Amino acid sequence: MVEQPSVFGAELRRLRIAAGLTVAQFASAVHYSKSQISKVETGQQRATPELARPCDAVLGAGGALAALAPARGRRRRTVQLPAPAPTRALRDEPNEQSGHTPWPSPTRRELMTAGAVSAFEIGAARLLQPAATDQPLLDAYRRLFGQYRRIGQVSPPRAMLPTLAEQTSALTELAAGTGGRTGQSLLSLSARFAEFTGWMAQEAGDEVAAMRWTSHAVDIAESAGDRQLASYALVRRALITYYRGESADTVQFAEGALSSRLAPRIRALAAQRAAQGHALDGDYDACMRRLDQARVLFGSAAAEAPEADTPVLGPTHLGDPVAMVTGWCLVDLGRPREAADVLDVECARLPAHALRTQARYGARRALAHALAGEIDHACALTSRLVRNTACVGSETIATDLRRLARVLARHPRHPAYRAVASSLAASLTPPEL
Repeated sequence: MVEQPSVFGAELRRLRIAAGLTVAQFASAVHYSKSQISKVETGQQRATPELARPCDAVLGAGGALAALAPARGRRRRTVQLPAPAPTRALRDEPNEQSGHTPWPSPTRRELMTAGAVSAFEIGAARLLQPAATDQPLLDAYRRLFGQYRRIGQVSPPRAMLPTLAEQTSALTELAAGTGGRTGQSLLSLSARFAEFTGWMAQEAGDEVAAMRWTSHAVDIAESAGDRQLASYALVRRALITYYRGESADTVQFAEGALSSRLAPRIRALAAQRAAQGHALDGDYDACMRRLDQARVLFGSAAAEAPEADTPVLGPTHLGDPVAMVTGWCLVDLGRPREAADVLDVECARLPAHALRTQARYGARRALAHALAGEIDHACALTSRLVRNTACVGSETIATDLRRLARVLARHPRHPAYRAVASSLAASLTPPEL
């Protein structure tokens, strides 16, 4: 429920006075101007989540103020891309949704066929012993998937989506024609392609396609008997709701993938995503508990023998995933100084070739420094950051960049901001479609 500005302002004033802080002292602590705080307290200016979170942290309000601040609306857009040629299965059974997306997915009939062939059509001898030519086929497609993930680090997602969509359909058809254990492995790999397609759709700013491709990855995975990936899709759904600012849904989706029956890595990723949801809600203690859980689970995952030639789920370029996500969450919790200290260390460990990962966490790092009032350093980081954002074309990274732009714009006369303002604005201009 969205409260009136006067309700937030009155509660903010009550908590500030109870803490023994003057308006000037409080404004300095949250890195806003005294006039802005006064206008919010008197109801002349509406509070934003960006203001509410540091207020919660400084006053120890435990998320009470963040709950009163209305979420900032975000424009959603559908990316228009050339549609790929339909596969055989799509011609046999048209996808009802294909008219609403530039990259139609394979149909449930195709999945059922592929799953049935993989499980039953090939004789017992082949099920027990793959053909001599099967392993090179699997190896080739696994390498291809790894190559697409590497290309995704340095390319705009719109450039990759048609190929990824077509590749998913082609692999599903190939699995149906191959059968046996190899067919099931190909079908499982097709699910990874579908999940990655969903991620690239989200990066391109099309949430509808992202959700549909993620659901489609679940369908393929279940047809292949891959329950792990089906559960991991909940973590992906939680990321979509996180970027919408929907904390409760983020936590609910993520906690759905914390079952003890799942692999430790999936549970670790789910715990991290739940922590991010709690951070959005301003719940520091719940956030830290989930991050502690994630660290234990990542330790368990590292102790297990990895499955041979199985693509790794989740981020692969983070030296310490829990530390990086801790820094990420501390920004949302209104603790930017602590966040900056963590993100400075972790961002220095990112590989040079992972441009998308560098841009993602680099944007959050610059935001942390800006929120901490370190405008010169934040602008220096932003100047380097915007050089990478154009080539990766990420809508999720742009979410933090827009927030960064709003924070820096509070200092219009600062020389460092004036030097970087135009390039930052240019990086946020939507490309011509």
